[in-house]
Amino acid sequence: MPQVTEFFPTGKTKKEPVVIGLDAYEVIRLLDYKHYTQEQCAARMNISRTTVTRIYEEGRQKVAQALVEGRRLVIEGGDVAVCTAPRPECAGEPHCCHRQGKDE
Repeated sequence: MPQVTEFFPTGKTKKEPVVIGLDAYEVIRLLDYKHYTQEQCAARMNISRTTVTRIYEEGRQKVAQALVEGRRLVIEGGDVAVCTAPRPECAGEPHCCHRQGKDE
């Protein structure tokens, strides 16, 4: 889970929030923040590259909608499974789900 799950525009807005799933958050984090390739992202998330592409496009569209329309952005839900034990690819990863609350 990301530490921050809601972003609010400055000023008053009565528009409904835009919700992106945890899967979209993770794809955006891996591709745009960590600079993974789509293939690396797919392997990390244990999904196909075409699924990464679809999730990424949908997530980016929702983030753009929130920014352009001044809507609250909420990160929650989605089709995700959280691993129950550290995996080798999590070594040195500060955002690994197993490191929540540690070293922060």
